[in-house]
Amino acid sequence: MGRDFSLTPKSFPRVETAYRRIVTALPAPGSVETLEKLYKYEPVAMRGQPPIVWDRADGFQVYDAFGNCWIDWSSGVLITNAGHGRQEIVDAVVNQAQHKLLTNYCFPSEIRARLVEKLATMFGEPDRKAFLLTTGSEAVECAIKLCRTHGVKVGGRSKNVIVSFEKAFHGRTLGSQQAGGIPTLKDWIVNLDPGFVQVPFPDGFRTKDVSFDGFLRVMMEAGIQGPNVAGVVLETYQGGSASFAPVEYMQQLRKWCTAQRALLVCDEVQAGFGRTGTMAGYHHYGIVPDLSTWGKGISSSLPISCVIGRADVMDLHPPGSMTSTHTGNPICCAAALANIEIIEREDLASNARRMGAILHERLAAMKARYPKEIGWVDGKGLVAGIACVKPGASHEPDPDLAWDAIETAMGKGVLMFSPVGFGGATIKICPPLNIHEEAMRESLDVLEESFAEVLAARRAAA
Repeated sequence: MGRDFSLTPKSFPRVETAYRRIVTALPAPGSVETLEKLYKYEPVAMRGQPPIVWDRADGFQVYDAFGNCWIDWSSGVLITNAGHGRQEIVDAVVNQAQHKLLTNYCFPSEIRARLVEKLATMFGEPDRKAFLLTTGSEAVECAIKLCRTHGVKVGGRSKNVIVSFEKAFHGRTLGSQQAGGIPTLKDWIVNLDPGFVQVPFPDGFRTKDVSFDGFLRVMMEAGIQGPNVAGVVLETYQGGSASFAPVEYMQQLRKWCTAQRALLVCDEVQAGFGRTGTMAGYHHYGIVPDLSTWGKGISSSLPISCVIGRADVMDLHPPGSMTSTHTGNPICCAAALANIEIIEREDLASNARRMGAILHERLAAMKARYPKEIGWVDGKGLVAGIACVKPGASHEPDPDLAWDAIETAMGKGVLMFSPVGFGGATIKICPPLNIHEEAMRESLDVLEESFAEVLAARRAAA
């Protein structure tokens, strides 16, 4: 059951630093009318995020219209890798709009040609093609389609099984949710496709067996034979926990997929474009997938996504049969090209590694300080997950602790999205990649203060 923040303004101590400013109750009294309007005219499903009405955002900071400012630890939802409101992206969008080509469906355009060339060649992988779409879910749907098309071609109609991982999130559309590993998100589907199978993700926390033999054993127990597998789809790191698989596991999975003529698909929607300290998250594994899906940080702004893959797989469908209304929208292409240029020019992947080293060192110290309340910390670069657990409950998630820590940090000027992951108990940290050391350390101080205050209040109430 989802949870929501109260719209009744709550007082917080005044905050005034170089990077944070809290001068009103939250939600700001002047914003309540807007929040109520959203509650009235949008579905309930749109609720659940901190009740901050964004007015503008710049770099790693978010502002409301009432004098408050936060260090942003959300990047929207891992979108603004290059930073919020980058002038280069603004200029590219404005220039393209003023050029008066706002949409062109699949009719050719020069700017789409530039972007697909960049995407197909920037990772140094030979013989690649790129297909532009709009959202991460759409990219995953396309990857599933290509896996099954390829499977039928090389192994007949029985080669249709899509293997993915428990607790994974790949989107909210029909196919992407069936590939996902969160059962409650699939209840609405009712008649699940038996060709989608999930296996445990080897995170070392909730799945202790991180060996590839564990993968093979679960497949055997489920009655899934390798020759019937069309593709294996996984998030490069699991979005709900920021957990990576072991390198050896991934390298053996790569070999297994090749031997079975199954396509390996890495979902890079959250991981890509420098987030983890490398341009592609799968670079940490020393592998190359057959297909990869991308979105979010591809533009640091406007909705655009893509599938990048082997040319022989990408060319399986004939002309006119794998298209999208807004594929390669010219304005979104302009934003993406400007964004990628910034990330490469400023080497933001390296900054993610440097700031990530600070982040993960501090989080490891927090876990050592609170071993009963923090069950696991994971991530690389500028993405991290803190799994909050109930003391003595053997990893039972504690969503209230995560929620209260996020709300307390909001009142101190550090903004995160609501808890994610298993049991809704993971605090996700993912600031824009252009955050600098002073702001990184200041926001970590706020997290530590918030966590300590929540636990002190619990003890006082006990």
